[in-house]
Amino acid sequence: MVINLLLIVVGIIVVLWGADRLTDGAVALAERMKLSQMVIGLTIVALGTSMPEFFVSLMSALKGTTDLAVGNVVGSNIFNAMLIVGCAALVMPMSILRSTVRKDIPFALLASIMLMLMCLDGTISRLDAALLFAALLVFFYVSLKGSKPDNSAEVQRGEPYSVAKAVMLVVIGLAGLVVGSNVFVDNASALAGRLGLSEAVIGLTIVAGGTSLPELATSIVAARKGNSGIAIGNVLGSNVMNILFILGLTGLISPMTINGITWIDLSMLGISMLLLWIFSFTKYRIERWEGAVLVAIFLLYMGSLIAGA
Repeated sequence: MVINLLLIVVGIIVVLWGADRLTDGAVALAERMKLSQMVIGLTIVALGTSMPEFFVSLMSALKGTTDLAVGNVVGSNIFNAMLIVGCAALVMPMSILRSTVRKDIPFALLASIMLMLMCLDGTISRLDAALLFAALLVFFYVSLKGSKPDNSAEVQRGEPYSVAKAVMLVVIGLAGLVVGSNVFVDNASALAGRLGLSEAVIGLTIVAGGTSLPELATSIVAARKGNSGIAIGNVLGSNVMNILFILGLTGLISPMTINGITWIDLSMLGISMLLLWIFSFTKYRIERWEGAVLVAIFLLYMGSLIAGA
């Protein structure tokens, strides 16, 4: 068990290191294309920081631990919308663009509702996965259509990377993600068996928390620097990517059966996005007290999961 725990930590470290390299390279390429902060957050950064969830879920599905794959996505989205946004708002109240409230948050909420409906029969079939992936293409089109360069609040990165170095970072990051996620999934599954915990609970807690660390770090740093566009865009984009990209592509490769994910878990997925949407309407800001509410609800949910396990 001690070896499993140590290897889980090693897997998380390698996954986070890989995600960091991948995100640096991807954002450097995006900045050379003169994309706006919000678009970078919703697409490039979100895709990069969602790579840990993708590789962990893909490896889990391929190895037959489908509850771990789906639990990872559901747990990560709850983690993102409640704990990450909550902590970022506690650090610095977050300004929300009108377009985010009217377009981006509703899209993330719609993706959550799609997943909840698809889970009614206890499976995510290839047809379900194809619908999710099609919705992802619509999301990319809507996000990128009409985007304009935003030079008012550039991300401070010093000297820009060359294209060659950026591509090299992307490749190295992907390699780290593949290796780290393999180690992580194998040992998380083994630990669940030794402790008598279900794969779903492990996925909703340990795996979701571990793979969401890139989003947590990225959003808090961005909020502290006053780049709330990237902070909230990263969270919303990651939540959309987790459902539409990760479960869409994973489900196309390997259809998934869901046993341990309860309606409480799926309801929390929808409630977390709904609360985020409601709080965003208040002066188009998420205040510190609203962040505290999100964190408190998240801690209560995690407590109930652990107590139930």
